[in-house]
Amino acid sequence: MKKNSVKKPKILVLYHSLYGHVHIMADAVAHGVEMAGGEPVLRQVEGLIPRNLWNAPIKAAKEEMKKIPIADPETALLGIDGIVVGSPTHFGIMSAQMKIFWDQTSGALLKGVLNGKPAGVFGSSAMQHGGNEMVLISMIITLLHHGCLIVGLPFEDKIGNGGLRIADEVSGGSFYGASTISGPLGERLPSKNELMLARVLGQKVTLAAAKLMVK
Repeated sequence: MKKNSVKKPKILVLYHSLYGHVHIMADAVAHGVEMAGGEPVLRQVEGLIPRNLWNAPIKAAKEEMKKIPIADPETALLGIDGIVVGSPTHFGIMSAQMKIFWDQTSGALLKGVLNGKPAGVFGSSAMQHGGNEMVLISMIITLLHHGCLIVGLPFEDKIGNGGLRIADEVSGGSFYGASTISGPLGERLPSKNELMLARVLGQKVTLAAAKLMVK
């Protein structure tokens, strides 16, 4: 058995963000990937926006994310060692935009592209009980169909950054993955605790990928 000491784990951080909250969390996940010695690959899914939702906050978020490449369902999942997926909560599950991406990946599923690779999830909801955990579970189900090994968050992290137990405030985050609470009008940005959990998730997926890359 020889550990691959040259190749960094390449971790795809795939997300959809409407008002920018999931985008901020994605950056924190990518930071965690780097902290664990991995190579983050940030990609956003195509953001189809209904006309009645197009407003100033969404325009500002789109401007902020314009440098992040759009993920191609036929190629984005190739050549990666792990994946972390993020989405806002739309009626208790992942957004339609994120679902559309995965609905185009049956070819990758049949080829087993993600089979046996570590995966984590993160998201956002307007309220603490507005589907914060359900959106994570909806993405986990899809990743399980692809054969992924699900990486969650611990009660107390062993990496040294903390864990779920340190939160002494209203906060997102659960055993299923990292999350943030945006507020009814999107006025609340991810907190220090929520960003910490996103970084820990990125680290854990990367460390799991590194172990699985041992040959």
